[in-house]
Amino acid sequence: MATIEEALAVIKRGIDELIPEEDLIAKLKEDRPLRIKAGFDPTAPDLHLGHTVLINKLRQFQDLGHEIIFLIGDFTGMIGDPTGKSATRPPLTEEQVRKNAITYKEQVFKILDPEKTRVVFNSEWMSQMNAASMIQLAGQYTVARMLERDDFTKRYRAEQPIAIHEFLYPLIQGYDSVALEADVELGGTDQKFNLLMGRILQKHYGQAPQAIITVPILEGLDGVQKMSKSLGNYVGVSDSPGEMYTKLLSMPDELLWRYFELLSFRPMAEVEQFRAEVGAGANPQDYKKLLAEELITRFHDEEAAKTAHKSAGNRVALGEIPENVPLVEVSLEGQDEMPMAAVLRLAGLVKNGAAARDVLGRGAVYIDGKQFEGDRRFVKGDDCVVQAGKKKIARVVIVE
Repeated sequence: MATIEEALAVIKRGIDELIPEEDLIAKLKEDRPLRIKAGFDPTAPDLHLGHTVLINKLRQFQDLGHEIIFLIGDFTGMIGDPTGKSATRPPLTEEQVRKNAITYKEQVFKILDPEKTRVVFNSEWMSQMNAASMIQLAGQYTVARMLERDDFTKRYRAEQPIAIHEFLYPLIQGYDSVALEADVELGGTDQKFNLLMGRILQKHYGQAPQAIITVPILEGLDGVQKMSKSLGNYVGVSDSPGEMYTKLLSMPDELLWRYFELLSFRPMAEVEQFRAEVGAGANPQDYKKLLAEELITRFHDEEAAKTAHKSAGNRVALGEIPENVPLVEVSLEGQDEMPMAAVLRLAGLVKNGAAARDVLGRGAVYIDGKQFEGDRRFVKGDDCVVQAGKKKIARVVIVE
């Protein structure tokens, strides 16, 4: 068993807030498995790596010996979570909720141990609540306090409609913590209001209030906006190994350490060592490959991780990409590094230097699915999919 100090180091890795830390420490000192709750409304069953930041934290609690309660909000899902929304969300049907819940479980159990995970639906207790009980629950909070929530405030000031049932959502989420007697609840930073509601209601019902942990919203592959399928800057849990490999190798170098902290299960001491090696001149692409292999193993298997690079050309942006991208080795010919134009020429992607300058000038060169910009120099060991125009493509490996 880990000491409290060791457990806290794991728990606090990559989180945004722990409220309050002293409550969690007091619970850890009780030397029992804590009940760790996280709720999911099954409205978007196709998960991407941004969603797994929270699930990874659940796995870390699981590895520390605590009980994970994976709450599928089938009851609240039929209300529609108003968090961050500028309009009332249409509720899901019971059939949609159940179908999406099955897909959720299939995906999260690639991270969580199903034998050590308690899956519950909040309809188990909410469907038993009568009208009088619901009115009593609604009486625990005021409209004025509810309007302090940022998204409600914005909609109210903009004179956009807020349905009464939307006020019930955070109350029901908070009541879930009462029903489950949760010790800790996890959620994204945008869920802080709802998480704190759990503490308020637990106090009202005579329970020790849960500690809450918020996890950050993961940046997408562009390194700027949050990871989102609608923005196209995501890596999907269900992506093929080749898609995962190509996407992860295309990320900006400065995003690598953020992804290691939030997505990898490697010790932070090892991650810091990697960072020091890059600072000393090591190629960041080598460490992107390590991260890609770890994540592909998690969501597929070890063999898929070993061979993912063979189909890495499938996601290059221009043109129709063939299934099997040809491999070309380019020799440095005694040089320490080589400019992009020379790589294009020696890889057979352009006829001559003039043609290289032309495609570069037109912005028609893509590396690992990302438009090439700047003045990158290639060194020994670089391994990437290079496309020049719509027809010329190869996986280029730089050798001595």
